[in-house]
Amino acid sequence: MSAEGSESSRLPFEPNKKRQKPVKAKAQPIVKAQASNQKSQQQPPFTKEEMAIPEVVSQRMIRRVAAFCGIPTALGITTLVVSYLLVSYADIQLPPIAVLLVNMGLFGIGVLGITYGVLSASWDEERPGSLLGLSEVSTNWGRMVEGWRETRKDNV
Repeated sequence: MSAEGSESSRLPFEPNKKRQKPVKAKAQPIVKAQASNQKSQQQPPFTKEEMAIPEVVSQRMIRRVAAFCGIPTALGITTLVVSYLLVSYADIQLPPIAVLLVNMGLFGIGVLGITYGVLSASWDEERPGSLLGLSEVSTNWGRMVEGWRETRKDNV
């Protein structure tokens, strides 16, 4: 997907214009008064409204992050409590490494759930997306990689 591609590949909240590359100044001594005047005359490339994620999309992302991150994290905490109760009151000896690995796995899944929750949400305001968001992940990942490539190309 290129920046000049079809209008349908662009998100509704993406700016229409390309960000201008900042002009690099030559190494010369600048008087502070002149520098402050120049800074006040420069306009930001995009307004806050153009860069903001719509409320509908933001709430969708938050719900998915809460589910995909919150459930494994809650299970990790529950595993700690249950293993303590089993060792203390039921006299069942659990290998500490097993408890550690299970907790690390669940907390790791919770951390990955943050990323998956954001990427699996539909970034289109009108389309809610699917339950698990598998098709949205590939679309949003492609958009994100394209943004990284454009940023790297602009900075070189």
